[in-house]
Amino acid sequence: MRRSDASRRAILLAAFELVGEVGYAKLTIEGIAARAGVGKQTIYRWWPSKGAVLFDAFLALSEDPQGDPALPDTGDLEADLKLVLRATVAELSDPRYDAPMRALTAAMLNDPALAAEYEQRLDAPMRALKRARLRSAQEAGQLPSEADLDLAVDLLWSPLMRRWLERAELTPAFADAVVETALAGLRAR
Repeated sequence: MRRSDASRRAILLAAFELVGEVGYAKLTIEGIAARAGVGKQTIYRWWPSKGAVLFDAFLALSEDPQGDPALPDTGDLEADLKLVLRATVAELSDPRYDAPMRALTAAMLNDPALAAEYEQRLDAPMRALKRARLRSAQEAGQLPSEADLDLAVDLLWSPLMRRWLERAELTPAFADAVVETALAGLRAR
C-alpha cells in the first residue's frame, strides 16, 4: 500500500470516529489530522472541508469491491423491497453510523457544493439502482407500466428518512408496512 493510500484511509477513519465522538460542530481538520497522524495540509490538499472528508469516509465505508450494487431481484418485488428497507432501517439505527450520518446531513444543508457532490456521487447512483429494480418489476407485470418510478422511490424510502430525521421509532415492522402500503397504492390503478 502506498503511503498516500495509508494516509487517506487513516484520515477517513479518523473523521468517521471523531464525528461520532465529538459531533460535527466540534469536528476540526486539526483534530482529524492529529488522530490520523498527518499534517492538516495533507487533508486540505485532498479535501476542501471537513464535510467533504466525512462524505468520503461514508463512501469508503460502502465500498465493497466484490459486492454487486444492484438491489435483489428474486422475482418477488415485495419480499425484495422488504429486505432492502429492513437493511436500511438497520443501518439508520446502528449507533456507529447515526451521529456521522446526521453530521453529514447537517453539513449538506449548509454547504451547497457538498450537497451537489452527494447528489452526484451517492444519491443519483442509488436512485438509479432503485429505479432499475422497480423497472424490472414493471417489465415482469408486478407494477403498472405507467407508474412513475421516481415517485415510487420517494414513496418507499422517504418515510424511513423522515422517521430517522425526527428520531422517531424506526423498526423492521415499519419498513414492511411502508412497502405494503406503497405497493398497494402503486398497483391500485
